[in-house]
This record gives sequence, structure tokens and C-alpha cells, in this order.
Amino acid sequence: MRRITRIATAGIASAALALSVTACGGDKKSDTAGDSKDGKAAIAYDIGGRGDQSFNDAAYAGLAKAEKEFGISGTEAEPSEGEGDPDKVQRLTSLARAGNNPVIGVGFAYAPAIAEVAPKFPDTTFGLIDDTSKTGKNIANLVFNEEQGSYLAGVAAAKVTKSNTVGFIGGVETPLIKKFEAGFVQGVKDTNKNVNVKVQYLTQPPDFGGFSKPDLGKAAAQGQIDAGADVIYAAAGLAGSGSIEAAAKAKKWAIGVDSDQYNQSGLAAYKEYILTSVTKDVSGAVYNLIKSVKDGKPQSGEVRYGLDANGVGLSTSNPAFTKMTEVIAAVDKAKADIASGKVKVQTAP
Repeated sequence: MRRITRIATAGIASAALALSVTACGGDKKSDTAGDSKDGKAAIAYDIGGRGDQSFNDAAYAGLAKAEKEFGISGTEAEPSEGEGDPDKVQRLTSLARAGNNPVIGVGFAYAPAIAEVAPKFPDTTFGLIDDTSKTGKNIANLVFNEEQGSYLAGVAAAKVTKSNTVGFIGGVETPLIKKFEAGFVQGVKDTNKNVNVKVQYLTQPPDFGGFSKPDLGKAAAQGQIDAGADVIYAAAGLAGSGSIEAAAKAKKWAIGVDSDQYNQSGLAAYKEYILTSVTKDVSGAVYNLIKSVKDGKPQSGEVRYGLDANGVGLSTSNPAFTKMTEVIAAVDKAKADIASGKVKVQTAP
């Protein structure tokens, strides 16, 4: 598997950032992307890149699984800090020209770039995760019902809090992250209307640093803990690791996001306090798109992953969580109520 990293060079504009290529992924150390006769696929990471223990890492897991099972050659492309749409256009164009199919943009920030690049490569399938605003015959919009998983997290938080105060931290105040907030707050209030939910966003668009700076997440979580919160749920990408650290050091509960963060090696020191995680099957979405292309039936249009097909959910890796029988029962009931339509989860606060 190839990994392409964007490196800023002093005095050169971001659109002219240099590319350096490093080999990764075990024995696959080729300097070319064309080693595999079984095809090539690429993912372009969102802010924070691989190693965020969350969203991007879930996408990587899907690519790695496809590479192993299908014999494809995988390429990863990293973002640069503060980059704009021209950088993303350049990245996606390079990946498509190299023969990768599909080319997957990890995150809604890739929407404008994919809309520009996809028509130029009509025989290449482009995956756009977390966005439906840009469509096309060769664009697969891979989206999730984040609000449903977050509702379950709200139920769990309301059941375990002892202070009747819990916190939500959003990386950047965008419509997507507002879905996480809406579901979480509704789940809390439907379970116990007396629980106070503190809501904080780390940055506002166009500043997307709230997805990449753990120190911001740590400071926000500490502030909520100081104000009485004993459960912290962060939807903040890499910054969320900072909130988990703060919660663990204060011996409070943290709720992870996107990946099962209890099982992330980079968070192993804090896992005891990661109650559960709101999972999105980003890995499965990436894998399924690659498989569809390999099978000659590429996905296109909206491909939605919801609670009904385990596209979102609540992890049960922490033994301490599974021993909370009353909490688990409440979560299972909420899941059934959503599936039956009895509970309609809001997508905006």
C-alpha cells in the first residue's frame, strides 16, 4: 500500500505543495501504484489524517481489508493543514490519473473537489463520504444516520450520569456534527429530562482545526468536567482523543465516536473510561464501494447506512458497560423504538 503525504514547503503556496511518497502496509513497498493486476483503489483522508483513532482510521480499515481480500493495490493520500479546495482537486486528479478506481474522499470537505474532478474521469467511480450535496453518475454518496447512533449514546449517558450533567463536544459546528448533537441531546432528554447537556464546539467554519487538535478537545472536556459533567461525548475526529484523555484522567466516562475507540491502540491508556462508542461503518462503506467496482457493478448515488443495517450503532467492547444491565436494556429498547418508527430522531438541534 502506498501512502502519499502532503508536505508544506516554506514560501510556496498551498496549491503547489510537494508530494512525498512513503511505503507502508507490510511487504508492499513498491514505488509505483500499478503493481497489482487486480486493480487499484485510493482514499484521500480528511483533516487529521490516518492515526486519528476515529473517522480516518475507519476508512483505512476498509481499504486494508479490500487490499487483503481482493489483491488490489491501495493508496492513501494525506491532507495538509489549512489546505483549500484546489489542493483537494489536485490530489483527487492525481489519484484518478494513476488509475485508481474507486477514488474515495473521506469527509464532506471533499464535496466541491469531487464535483469538479469526477466529470473529467467518467470511467472512475468517486466515493464521497458524509455528503449528498454533490452528485453524479460516477459519484457514490456514502452517508450515515449519525443521529440514530448518537441517540443511543444519549440514552446511555442519561442512565449512567450521577451528577445529572453530561457534555457534548463538536469539532466544528457544521450540519453534519449538529446531527450528532441533535441525536445525543434527544436521547438524553427522552431518557431523563432533568439531565443537563452542556454543548460546545471547538471551532467555526471556515476554521476546521477543531477536527485535528487534541489540545482543544482536552481543554473543552476539562471545562465541562469542572462544570459538573461526568459523561463526555465528543464528535471531533482527532480532537476527540483529547477529550477522552481529560475524562479518563478525571475518572469520568467518555463516549467515543466513529470507530470503537475502546479498541484503538492509541487510546489504550484511557480505555477503562471509554464507556462505549457511537460507531459508523465507514470501514464497511469503503470496502463495499471497492467491492462493487471490482464486481463490475459500481455503486452510485446515495448509499445510506443506518441503525437498521448496523451502519451505525453503539459498541459493547468495554466489559464494564455490558455489565450495566439496566443501561443495556434501555439502549436495546431505544434501538427497537427507532427501528419500529416509534421514535423519530431529529437531525438538527
